[in-house]
Amino acid sequence: MGFLENKLTLVTAFVLVSIQLLCNGEIIYTIGVNYGFNGDNFPAPKDVVALYKRCGIPYMRIFEPNHDILEALRGSEIILSMGMRNVDIQNLSSSQDAANSWVNTHVQPYANDVKFGWITVGNEAVPGPYASYIGQAMTNVNKAISSIGLSSIKVTTVINLNALSGSFPPSAGAFSDEALEPMKSISQYFTSSSSSAPLMVNVYPYFAHVADPEHVSFDYATFNAKDPVVDGNLKYFNSFDAMIDAVYAAMEKINAGNVPLAVAETGWPTAGNDPYTSKDNSDCYNQNLFVHVKSNGTPRKPDQLLTVFLFEMFNEDQKEAGIEQNFGLFYPNMQPVYPYFENCLT
Repeated sequence: MGFLENKLTLVTAFVLVSIQLLCNGEIIYTIGVNYGFNGDNFPAPKDVVALYKRCGIPYMRIFEPNHDILEALRGSEIILSMGMRNVDIQNLSSSQDAANSWVNTHVQPYANDVKFGWITVGNEAVPGPYASYIGQAMTNVNKAISSIGLSSIKVTTVINLNALSGSFPPSAGAFSDEALEPMKSISQYFTSSSSSAPLMVNVYPYFAHVADPEHVSFDYATFNAKDPVVDGNLKYFNSFDAMIDAVYAAMEKINAGNVPLAVAETGWPTAGNDPYTSKDNSDCYNQNLFVHVKSNGTPRKPDQLLTVFLFEMFNEDQKEAGIEQNFGLFYPNMQPVYPYFENCLT
């Protein structure tokens, strides 16, 4: 389980990749961190925002509106990805008035001094009971934000690889029968609107490794493989790229190959499933991820750098016991899971 030579600490890596590369005002790539709320002893939002700033983390992702967090973000310069509850999707698809009301409640009051980057319509809702409503809900929300002069905010949704019928080799990536029609509707939004929003994807090589360690080695899951997986004329040295390219391939099959992708979640738990989980294993994945995405696209899209959100800022003690409680960079008391994050506390 070798680390990269001259490995960067995560704090140093955040500083390096937090430099936003811009093209015509569009953010090309950077790294952020998810901020989940499933804990009973979390710090105050203002303290969380201060911690993001001390660590040099430029992007925050939250899963639904939280007005205390939005208040704390005022003037912070942190760029926010804000989601909505899956149960709200159908209502927002049903009428423009419903979408206008949601935006006027959760976005417009904060828009002058909170930097909204994305609004995500649902999380891992494809396939599922709300999937067929996502495309129209995205359209309605996009119209709502545009009507109040906020067209720079990108409206998207978040899927995971459960939406695919297969992902190996990556070129065989295709949406499942259940996901196909919802994804066609979602892709129509991307291709027919003037938005350059990416489709967001949750990507976890950890789960692929645990499910099949014989074929998805630890080195392949953590960007350390020496021998590639060959798919036609493309070579894959890590499962992260392979998963992303499987989604690109699936999008191509529904005539949406030009829609960019971003990674809404990725990470490696520090505990809860020995021998796969440990601080060393998580550290290895996170650091190598940072180095990789800083300067590399995927074999299928080598020139397209990815925006990535690491999962997650804090361990969430109200989640299911085991790995789900152990993805955080910090404990809920703001003490670092990794010792080198102590620099963020001063």
